[in-house]
Amino acid sequence: MLGLEPFEEGVYRRLIRLPSETVEGLAAALQADLSHVRDVLRSLQHKGLVAQSATSAGHFTASPPDLALGSLLVQRQDDIRKAQLEVSRLTEQYRNNTSERADTDVIDVVRGAQAVAQRFAQLQRGATREVLALVKAAVAMVAVEDNIDEEAAVYRGVTYRVVLERAAFERPGFVDRVVESVNAGEHARVVAEVPLRMLIADRALALVPLASRASDAPAALLVHPSGLLEALITLFELVWAQANEIVPTAEGVSELAADRIDEVDARILTLLLTGLTDQAIGGQLGLSLRTVQRRVSNLMDQAGVATRFQLGHVAGRRGWIEA
Repeated sequence: MLGLEPFEEGVYRRLIRLPSETVEGLAAALQADLSHVRDVLRSLQHKGLVAQSATSAGHFTASPPDLALGSLLVQRQDDIRKAQLEVSRLTEQYRNNTSERADTDVIDVVRGAQAVAQRFAQLQRGATREVLALVKAAVAMVAVEDNIDEEAAVYRGVTYRVVLERAAFERPGFVDRVVESVNAGEHARVVAEVPLRMLIADRALALVPLASRASDAPAALLVHPSGLLEALITLFELVWAQANEIVPTAEGVSELAADRIDEVDARILTLLLTGLTDQAIGGQLGLSLRTVQRRVSNLMDQAGVATRFQLGHVAGRRGWIEA
């Protein structure tokens, strides 16, 4: 993390905690070879992290971290800026070339287990805003339990929306992993069966593992911006809308129905069907007229109806209110 070799960092951290220390003392404390410690101290001196003590002969002291490490941080920041500029240049070249690609070039075929797993990781590591995923019970690329790139992406602020196939919860340890992911910030839902495996990063690239026989080598489609990618995004949103939300509980997880309504909406519907006006409903529930109208409008959108009369029929059919 500091840009040092592991043993260099260990020596520096050791000296940070002490006024000064000898080569022999460091070697004993770190259980290291004396000559190796001397070499590391010379390297740290060259980097300005360590100096020989002016008051104790044969002792070494650590330089102040903010001063000593500041130059290293500046160098690393410069390297990152240079890398970002190079990525921008390469991206521009790629985009210019994309306009000249044939229609069939919007799809790349990735072959081999290692290559597929590498693309799976790269899409998540490169995501900056959102990752959408459909996950089947059988493992195709990387098991949910082993997806360490997701944890890192969520930590840096990437939104994850994942739809899981219910049968996946039968795998040992799967529930615990899902609970950890949800608690970390992932938005997870579950359905009886997802139509296909899929991962979409920033709505710009999608990875779709190919269905294959056991004798075939693993392969996947990498889908670039195109009508096909838009169709895959629409498919995800349709599956997401129909899936049940996963909520951690003391026993593991529970599911909340996708088309559920809250208690306030249920009470509004009940009063609406008794013939009360929006103004009267607001008075009964302590809500403003605008709030009642907004909630009724949202319920009509959720039910997919155009009139309040139709809303009553759909609400009864879906069990939103008691008959």
